[in-house]
Amino acid sequence: MSIIDETKPQFVKVIEHLVNELGAIRTGRASAAILEPVQVEAYGALQPIKALATITTPDAKTILIEPWDASVVKLIEAAITKSDVGINPVVDGKSLRLNMPMMTEETRLKMVKLAKEKLEDARVSLRRVREETRKAIGKLEGGEDEQRRVEELLEKTVKEYTAKIEEMGEKKEKEITTI
Repeated sequence: MSIIDETKPQFVKVIEHLVNELGAIRTGRASAAILEPVQVEAYGALQPIKALATITTPDAKTILIEPWDASVVKLIEAAITKSDVGINPVVDGKSLRLNMPMMTEETRLKMVKLAKEKLEDARVSLRRVREETRKAIGKLEGGEDEQRRVEELLEKTVKEYTAKIEEMGEKKEKEITTI
């Protein structure tokens, strides 16, 4: 197994992390992913909302949260209100409804800026993995030609993953700016 094959899982982790980060950024459409970072203090521990309720999006502007236990409705409401999601929940009996507000141009620009920060973080992580791999390549036995060949393969792999990051960024920016 080559050193590049050993490094690929680290590149994949960077991409998976970026997918989660971008999913939590608000667009004009309702998405359960914006609730991922919200933790609810229930049953003596912090828990994600998805561990306490079913989360659905009945339409493009609404997120519906249906707790399995009615006693946690107020706890979920408090957690969402305290979070930086920016949407106030409406308690509807045994469920909560989040109505996505129309995004202003200013909000859209903030979200695009946030997405670009997440993309840059991912690029930095890729470069960090690349540098760690280069150090390992320098310790390889087999001569300079072999090291150069492996470094070229590493650069090709990094370019592939960088292209994926750019593609994801363009897609997310389009989602955010589309009205």
